Amino acid sequence: MTGAARVEETVGLQEAADILGVHYMTVYRYVRTGRLAATHDGHTWRVRTADLDTVRVGRGTDQPRGSARTASVAHLLDRLVAGDEAGAWRLVESALASGAEPAEVHLSLLAPAMREVGRRWRSGELDVADEHLASATTRRLIARLGPRFARPGRKRGTVIVGAVAGERHEIPVAIVADQLRGAGFHVIELGGDTPADSFVDAAQREHPLCVLISVTTGGHEDAVADTAARLRERTDAVVLVGGAAVKDERAARALGSDHWTGHDAREVVALVARLRDERRS
Repeated sequence: MTGAARVEETVGLQEAADILGVHYMTVYRYVRTGRLAATHDGHTWRVRTADLDTVRVGRGTDQPRGSARTASVAHLLDRLVAGDEAGAWRLVESALASGAEPAEVHLSLLAPAMREVGRRWRSGELDVADEHLASATTRRLIARLGPRFARPGRKRGTVIVGAVAGERHEIPVAIVADQLRGAGFHVIELGGDTPADSFVDAAQREHPLCVLISVTTGGHEDAVADTAARLRERTDAVVLVGGAAVKDERAARALGSDHWTGHDAREVVALVARLRDERRS
């Protein structure tokens, strides 16, 4: 394949495979799963050469990173805002088929896409209906991914996770819950807008390793502090406060948290694992 072919507007699948250095069937799979945009002229598939830059190919795996990861998030965002669950799921399946773990799909695709939805809503680029449609579609994708986090065998401990009363952003709760399940913990997932007494009742019933109170947006500080205080008064569970509204250790402790959970679900899992190890020692 000469350099001149790269400046053509479109190429066939075999030419695309030659440019990428992969087998023809690999490129065909990219097209069929939605990872690579293509058009059909009635006889053959045609791919824009500019779109080939969105595909990163390694030896045996091809995971979205750099510009390719950005393009994958952009494509997913389009499908979420359109409410196209089938199209969005094809992108998720493509990432999984390329070697990405379910946890990476959560953190490198779904979470960035939803952050961009939030940014566009705040700037007025999307209205409430758009935001709700994207959120509903994302929840359905998370539900479909859920079974992939199931881990057989004895559990490492119980963790209760929920969003504080008034906080309706339940997607971060679902992502953290699945990440913890994937790490071998038994998770009681309370969802969004959870009253303080429901946290306490669950903790009294389950005797968890810890209780994680999630808060994504500002304005819920009093509810968080009240929930943490009730848990301390009526249970012996470790209380963790986290989410996008909690910026650092000082803010977390001011709300009644025993520890700051960090910036994302990976840090939550690491913290809970450390608490479990400390309890066993």
